[in-house]
Amino acid sequence: MTTPREALGQVWAVAGGDPDALGRVSVSGDDPMLPTDIRIGTAAGAVIAATGLAASEIWRLRTGRAQSVAVDMRAAIAAFRSERYLRVNGRPAPDGRSPLFGFYPTGDGRWIQIHANMPHHHAGHVRFLGCEETRESMAAAVAKWKAQDLEDALNAAGLPAGMVRPREEWVAHPHARAVAELPLLEIVRIGDSAPEPLGVGDRPLSGVRVLDLTRVIAGPEGGRTLASHGADVLLVTSPHLPNLPSHVIDFGLGKRSATLDLRQATDADRLRELITRADIFAQSYRPGALARLGFGPEEVARRRPGIVYVTLSAYGHAGPWRERRGFETLIQSVSGLAHEQGFGGGLGRPQHLPAQVVDHATGYLAALGALVALARRAREGGSYLVRVSLVQTGRWVDSLGRVAGRHLADQTEAEVDDLLATCESPFGRLTHVTPTARLSETPPFWARPPVPAGTHEAGWPA
Repeated sequence: MTTPREALGQVWAVAGGDPDALGRVSVSGDDPMLPTDIRIGTAAGAVIAATGLAASEIWRLRTGRAQSVAVDMRAAIAAFRSERYLRVNGRPAPDGRSPLFGFYPTGDGRWIQIHANMPHHHAGHVRFLGCEETRESMAAAVAKWKAQDLEDALNAAGLPAGMVRPREEWVAHPHARAVAELPLLEIVRIGDSAPEPLGVGDRPLSGVRVLDLTRVIAGPEGGRTLASHGADVLLVTSPHLPNLPSHVIDFGLGKRSATLDLRQATDADRLRELITRADIFAQSYRPGALARLGFGPEEVARRRPGIVYVTLSAYGHAGPWRERRGFETLIQSVSGLAHEQGFGGGLGRPQHLPAQVVDHATGYLAALGALVALARRAREGGSYLVRVSLVQTGRWVDSLGRVAGRHLADQTEAEVDDLLATCESPFGRLTHVTPTARLSETPPFWARPPVPAGTHEAGWPA
């Protein structure tokens, strides 16, 4: 069983952080904190502390002044469930999730998860299965299939789904074996450039420009974290790609938002112009998707020597599933976490964890990688590729061990009331979880509220 401190040490080491810096960070609390045996709090506390420490190291490079970092695991848990606590004018934010999302038994006694939260996926699953838009009709259609056959067929059709597997079945899978060879986080130098001083400013990331081409939770969490330390984060969304309303609001904190259609030459050229003045380029498209449009890491680094290119995928960049569409809950389903949470708890069916730990942790790891790469650029120059994936994070979460926690009641909103703040926004009055890491000199905060997609011009302030 891994302690929060040990987990922090693992994350900091794989990022290449200075071991001496660990003496300036503390993590209080321990699992269990939620109704699960999975060490969600340990994972949350470790990655948030590591990211806060990396931000403090950027500050030390800027000013020569070290500062302490503290993370309370109760607050870290709340941060990993931030979308649950989001309120708009005192009411839960509309999430837009499909009623067809979830687990279904198959004809061979197995289970499969259908991911239908995006409108085109919802329509695609209904069309593929030839069913009506009700859970009852979809269940009847799914029951005609064997789980493995349906998983293969749906994914071949570009529809996200995953057969629920126990852990021992997953670790023997060819894709699991392929990603087992990958580290939790990769920071690779991909080009040469002169060192770039971090400049002046009253926050760790003052003056740092981030292009955020991510959606859903993990990638946007990374951008939101960078914004909390003072980065100028420009969210660039596509007009033809959907997102869930609650995610737009919750993970838009601290960001400006522009819309570009990269299929159009003028918009693609505009993004190229933005890249020349950016420090970080973050994207969460499937491996190879942006490269086919001319925005792969090598192309971006040639256009902007010194760029930090962050790529986040579902299933990683190696193995037979590397180009498969995926989401956090599917990682839980295929890798054994949902099987353990449900069947291990005596439910007789799979169940997702009480927090999207893989999503949020991957977002913080993306931010951590970007921060460490920025520090390296300041000291030694170079362009950098940062790679993280949901499946690699899920493997790490699974490795942290277990603690008896199924007996606990779920964390309520009242229990985290002291961790919430309010702000006015174009969506209304928002109640949201505040940044978790406590930096003694530069506490993180979001300087602007979230805005609807396309509110801003695609440009950098003069």
